[in-house]
Amino acid sequence: MAVVAAAADLSLLAYGDQVAGCTRCALAKTRTQVVFGAGSPTAELMFVGEAPGFHEDKNGIPFVGAAGKLLSKLLDGIGLSRDDVYICNTVKCRPPGNRNPLPEELEACETHLFRQIEIIQPRLVATLGNFATKLLSGKPAGITQVHGREQQVVLGGRPVTLYPIFHPAAALYTPRMLQVLEEDFRRIPELLGLGPAPVPAPLPNELAAPPAAPAEQPVQLGLF
Repeated sequence: MAVVAAAADLSLLAYGDQVAGCTRCALAKTRTQVVFGAGSPTAELMFVGEAPGFHEDKNGIPFVGAAGKLLSKLLDGIGLSRDDVYICNTVKCRPPGNRNPLPEELEACETHLFRQIEIIQPRLVATLGNFATKLLSGKPAGITQVHGREQQVVLGGRPVTLYPIFHPAAALYTPRMLQVLEEDFRRIPELLGLGPAPVPAPLPNELAAPPAAPAEQPVQLGLF
């Protein structure tokens, strides 16, 4: 197992170095840096979000802003941590002003995402929001229709369980979504064959409040 983990880690690092210089789409001209992904190279659970935001673009790590803090709390509530999973986005560069990724940007970055899935070989891929769900399911149904309902797909040449979930940012801007997110997260241990999730402590109220954002940052669409 250690040999497999080391090989996967090296493969992921090598591919990350390759992607760091990607110029396949116009986002290469406006990004600060590529936000490749972070976490365990042999994770059984992989989260795929939409696109890096302001803080991710500056730090080079996915989900480090307010939505990322909520994601960490939700993982803690089911007995997991960021070190146990792998987290990335459909596109690896921040769209200007946090706008939605354009079709040509999603298409340009698709190969990178599928290569990550091929290297990591997760059992469960949790898609966060509309863009990741539609891209990886290959179906037009939005996240509101399919959240919390697993489906079987083939990704990276392997059968994988796809589990659509609302993006954590949806709970930041719409507090009623927090309960929905918690309920959907509680199914993750079961889907991984780990048994029922522990009963989580209530999340702090401040996590459900809209975070302060730089003036130039509009709220991302496509989360529902």
